[in-house]
Amino acid sequence: MLDEFTGNPDVLWGFLVALAVVLALTPAVGRVARVLGVVDEPGERRRVHLRAVPRLGGVAIFLGIFVPALAFLDLTGPYRGIVLGAALATTVGIVDDFRGLPWAVKLAGQVGAAGIAVQAGVTIDRFTFPIVGIHDLPEWLAVVLSIVWIVAIMNMVNFLDGLDGLAAGVCAIAGATFAVIALSLARPNAAVLSAIVAGACLGFLRHNFYPARIFMGDSGSMLLGFTLAAVAIEGTLKTAATVALFFPLFVLAVPILDTSFVVARRLRRGERVFAPDQSHLHHRFIRRGFSQRETVLYLWAWCAILAGAALATRFVPFREGGEWHLWPTVAVALIGLVAVASSLYLVVLLEILKVRRLRAWVGQRRGEADEEERRLRSA
Repeated sequence: MLDEFTGNPDVLWGFLVALAVVLALTPAVGRVARVLGVVDEPGERRRVHLRAVPRLGGVAIFLGIFVPALAFLDLTGPYRGIVLGAALATTVGIVDDFRGLPWAVKLAGQVGAAGIAVQAGVTIDRFTFPIVGIHDLPEWLAVVLSIVWIVAIMNMVNFLDGLDGLAAGVCAIAGATFAVIALSLARPNAAVLSAIVAGACLGFLRHNFYPARIFMGDSGSMLLGFTLAAVAIEGTLKTAATVALFFPLFVLAVPILDTSFVVARRLRRGERVFAPDQSHLHHRFIRRGFSQRETVLYLWAWCAILAGAALATRFVPFREGGEWHLWPTVAVALIGLVAVASSLYLVVLLEILKVRRLRAWVGQRRGEADEEERRLRSA
């Protein structure tokens, strides 16, 4: 793995340039946002901050991605489409940050950005399943799945952006993990772009971690969601690796699970799917008495554990040469158990599964059964 990094120095340089650009430009973007009045006021339904904070941080993140992309990426074919789509996603986000957009218009912009990438060849044209092997998809299905995937991840990252540093940290972990996996799969362009995303997010965290001096806004969350979704397709899903399907699902599990829980709850209660509320995972942490810092660190740790499971799945040779190997398989299974256990711990901690109600119901049923048994004995 070290040889692959040293043989691809553009990965490291892309990371460092993105980091430097965002570190330098974010304060200036924040000052411009204040002058233009593009600030988040406290008291909105999804907000937990106590003072006005400028947004538009996505502009600095975009420049932090765009500049090293020009220097270190081959901007032909799919990657040209990714950069152009990222520019459209950022533009739609900027307009939304300035004046707010109806959800239908915002969704149309997201579909347009995804369409640019898909038109350039960023498509999920195959799935590689364990045991059953590689399956090519019809062209129309590849287009539909790719657009749905990109738009979904854009909205998932947007939903996750509710606490200082949360979305930026999760995207930094995801970008770094995708960079390592893409390098191992001989996808150098995807590795470079993933490293650039990680560097841009880390640079932004210098100004965005609690207490944040600037928010990324929709311009940043939509940009990061779009880029990570596209690089997941180019860096993992287009390869012939047996477990490639699971890499993005592990790495992006936190925003995926957060959105799944929220959407399921809203549908169950008959609420609008796009209506803002405080039912996300980070809001549940706050209601349980955790501070903003503690909440963000817990969710970063969860994301890192799941990313570690993805890396273990890739690098531990549990099925090398088409044969299963005992101890590597045991190691991967243990790492998987840690990932599952940490996920279940947080699900129970946040009372997503109503364990107390379940225990009360079980106790009530047992009491009824005991009462029925006593009645039959006395009869």
